Amino acid sequence: MIIKSFEEIESWKSARELTKEIYSITRTENFSKDWGLKDQIRRASISIMANTAEGYDSGSDKSFINFLNYAYRSASEVQSLLYVALDQKYILKRKFDQLFAECHKIKSLIGGLIKYLSKKSTKNH
Repeated sequence: MIIKSFEEIESWKSARELTKEIYSITRTENFSKDWGLKDQIRRASISIMANTAEGYDSGSDKSFINFLNYAYRSASEVQSLLYVALDQKYILKRKFDQLFAECHKIKSLIGGLIKYLSKKSTKNH
């Protein structure tokens, strides 16, 4: 697998779509007034993208894996924050389910990339 830019990474592309959705739902009337939650869920979704991009350009597979682990945890953070949004009735259950599943997909993609990079690094030693 040869990746020429971070924009080609599937988990980054999916995280970009997730971030668009997060920005959309946080613009709604009640959600937009909850400054703390709005800011936190936006920053967590952005973190998935940013850590993937930063890791790609980090210079080594080991460093890339570390950044991907941060991205993975940020996806978990988004999932947790979605529960708060659901409990506060800022989003409907079907939107929660959709976004939660998208986070799960992103985590699976990141996990697969981590496994690939780990095996690749092991072969190179």
